[in-house]
Amino acid sequence: MSDPAIIIKNLSKHYGKARGISNINLEVYAGETFGFLGPNGAGKTTTIRTILNFIKPNDGSVEVLGLDSVGDSREIHKNIGYLPGELELFNQMTGRSFLTFMANIRGGVDWSYVEEMITNLNAQVDKPIGSLSHGNKQKIGLIQAFMHDPDVLILDEPTNGLDPLVQEEFHKILRDLKESNKTVFLSSHVMSEVEEICDRVAIIREGQLIAIEKIEDLKDKKLQSIEVHFASKVEDNIFENVLNISDIKIDGNIAKVKISGAKNLDSFIKTIANYEVIKIIAPEPNLEEIFLSYFKGDKDE
Repeated sequence: MSDPAIIIKNLSKHYGKARGISNINLEVYAGETFGFLGPNGAGKTTTIRTILNFIKPNDGSVEVLGLDSVGDSREIHKNIGYLPGELELFNQMTGRSFLTFMANIRGGVDWSYVEEMITNLNAQVDKPIGSLSHGNKQKIGLIQAFMHDPDVLILDEPTNGLDPLVQEEFHKILRDLKESNKTVFLSSHVMSEVEEICDRVAIIREGQLIAIEKIEDLKDKKLQSIEVHFASKVEDNIFENVLNISDIKIDGNIAKVKISGAKNLDSFIKTIANYEVIKIIAPEPNLEEIFLSYFKGDKDE
C-alpha cells in the first residue's frame, strides 16, 4: 500500500452551537481516488476547508504530503489543485484570460496541457465568464484545478452541471491521473460516479465519520430488488428462511423483495425453485440505497 498523501487526526471544528465536525480520523493514500460522502450539512465542506487551512481546527491536525496543513499551508497549496463546491470566478474576464492569470500565479504551467484540457472538455474560453452557463464555468474551474499538474486534487462536486459526455471525459482524466500516482479527494452526490472512479469512500453524518469502505466491499452489500411472478398464488411466509431479505411484499402470485449482498441470492433462488416461476424481474442493484441507509433520519441544514 502507498504512503498516505493526506492524514487527518482527531480533527474537530465547532461553530458555537452550530454543527461542525468532531474527531475525524482518516488517511488517504497516494494514487488513491477517495470519495467523501454525506448529505448537506454533514461536515464535508468544513473538512475540506480545514484540510486547505481556509479555517483553523479547534482540535486535531491535518498533514498533506507530509506537511502540516497550518504551518506549511503555502507549500501545500503549490501541490494541490482545488475545485470548490460553490465556484466563484471573475465574470468580466474571458476563460482564457482567467486561466492565464491563474497560470501566472502558479509561476507558469505547461500550456500545452491546458490547451489539451480545453479541447477534451470542450470548454468555451474566449467568451466572458459571466456569459457562460454553469456547466461551462465548471469546466474552467476544473482546468484551473488541474493545470499545474498537482500531486493532490481536492474536488467538491466536480461534475456538477456537466453533460454526460463531458463527465465521461472527466472520469478518463481521473483514470489517467491514477496511473501517474496522483491523489484525488472527491466529494460527490453522484453515486454512479463514485462507484466508477473511487477506490474507497468515507461517509460522514452529522459531523462524524461513520464508515470507511472499499467500493468493492460496498458492491457486495448492494441491495438487489427482485420481482418474481409465480404460476399461482404463494404463501406469505415463503421467504422466512432466506437470509438478509427485506421489504417483502406478496400480492397473490407476485412477490417483491430486496436482498442485501450477492452471496445471499443462493438461498432465495433455491426457495423459488420449489415453485413454478413465470418471470423474474431483477434490475441492476442500486449502490445508492446502501449510502442512503447511512443517512436515514438526517435533514439538510
